[in-house]
Amino acid sequence: MGAAQVQAPSVLGRLRAGGWELRMRDGSDAPKRMCLRDGRRLIQLRHPGQRCSRMVVEDTPEQITVQYTCPGRGYGRTQIRFESESLVQIESQGIAEGLPFAFAGEVRRIGSCRN
Repeated sequence: MGAAQVQAPSVLGRLRAGGWELRMRDGSDAPKRMCLRDGRRLIQLRHPGQRCSRMVVEDTPEQITVQYTCPGRGYGRTQIRFESESLVQIESQGIAEGLPFAFAGEVRRIGSCRN
């Protein structure tokens, strides 16, 4: 069974482009700011910019779950729950750089991208 690439999932396609901030639910990390052209970047936060195969496990108007594999780099499973075009909840877990990761947080649009 081959992995399907994520095209324009319902939740991710509804997010507004611009500057976004990730805040971990447990407060363990400082908020992370990022510039999003579309919501697909949220799928691979622990594997940014890497070419990975993706398979959509669930895609509804309220949430999407995507499993991805980055050959030689690790893998992950990310669930994104839509609250509004400027706010989503995210949970992700997997292996990155040979180590396990798991996090849960809130991603909120904070305005325009800053260069």
